[in-house]
Amino acid sequence: MKSKIDNLKFLKQKIKKMKTSKLIIAAFVLPLSVWLTACDKDDDPVGPPDETGNTVVTANISANTTWTKDKVYELAGRITVLSGATLTIQPGTIIKGQAGAGASSTALLIARGAKLMAEGTASAPIIFTSVADEITPADVAAGNFASPNLASTTNGLWGGLIVLGNAPISASAQAVQIEGIPTSDQNGLYGGTNAADNSGVLKYISIRHGGTEIGAGNEINGLTLGGVGSGTVIENIEVVGNQDDGIEWFGGTVNVKNVVIWDAGDDGLDTDQAWTGTVDNFAVLTVGGHCFELDGPEGAVNTNPHTIKNGYVDAEGSADLINTDANTYVNLQNIFITNIGAGQVVRHNAPAGVVTYSGINLDIPSGVITDYIKNNAGALVSVTGIVKGTANTFNAASLNWTWAAKAGALN
Repeated sequence: MKSKIDNLKFLKQKIKKMKTSKLIIAAFVLPLSVWLTACDKDDDPVGPPDETGNTVVTANISANTTWTKDKVYELAGRITVLSGATLTIQPGTIIKGQAGAGASSTALLIARGAKLMAEGTASAPIIFTSVADEITPADVAAGNFASPNLASTTNGLWGGLIVLGNAPISASAQAVQIEGIPTSDQNGLYGGTNAADNSGVLKYISIRHGGTEIGAGNEINGLTLGGVGSGTVIENIEVVGNQDDGIEWFGGTVNVKNVVIWDAGDDGLDTDQAWTGTVDNFAVLTVGGHCFELDGPEGAVNTNPHTIKNGYVDAEGSADLINTDANTYVNLQNIFITNIGAGQVVRHNAPAGVVTYSGINLDIPSGVITDYIKNNAGALVSVTGIVKGTANTFNAASLNWTWAAKAGALN
């Protein structure tokens, strides 16, 4: 004879298979009381809570949807907000990605024409993380934003957050497929002609433990911005423990401010395809690749520069300091780089006037500043605007809410 618990499990399995609308069944088995709710319809993107109590998201989002802070949303694969739909995420909400690899890598993808309205606050940030992370809504409500069980260096447990838009890019075509998304998924296209395109608002967001590979050398960044327009608002962003880059821009015109990248496995800030926006007030802390990987256009030449300014960089463990191409049009302003080790240099490969430096302070351990500026061939290069010094214009107070700040990494 089945026990009461076995009967309850059997009942729950039967309810999941039923197609009735708004069915609610209360099953009371002493001493255990369980409340079970069936889905509204077969194609509802949000399933019933799983055994952890998380609300599992199983399908793409095609209508305006709101995720609330009283639930933990679990991404059961690559979930796309489709063109014409808006996903609103309340402050303090936690989103966790299931494990996955290859074409099944878990991510939240905002397609061209869709919007993400994710406006956290300093006291209630929105947290994207892995199902392996034991952080709860109660932790966030109490101001405990750190993972209770995962280190900041833990990475590759899920994918990441990808936002795509219709702003101009410089690539092989006006619109191309974003890295990290299989070419079979046309929702991965980005790029267009609308420089002022609006993909929504992202504020006070922490993205953690991501960067799953979909193939050799093809990982998902913490935050990927492909062809995102200047109508999009992005500020107060933290990326922790991503296997690939912290933030990568692929063209577009969006501006980003108040950013911290901590323990990324590859690059801190990575720019491609003639992004022409500005990142202002940022910290890059102990990354495994380049502190800055700054690439130029891949299609038609675009001489409009992007700007990176007011930054603090802890270079410990990184491959090099600043890496540019011969056609990288960028203005670098007021950046302090410290913890510089042997072999770490600024890789300057551009002709005069393509890359400009102003107020770049290198806290070099020995020698003279010209020893730390070389091209890819290893030859010393002379540029203006890079000096030996410790001047620092980064405003750490704006990022006091982050896990990095609370762990002392911004000290």
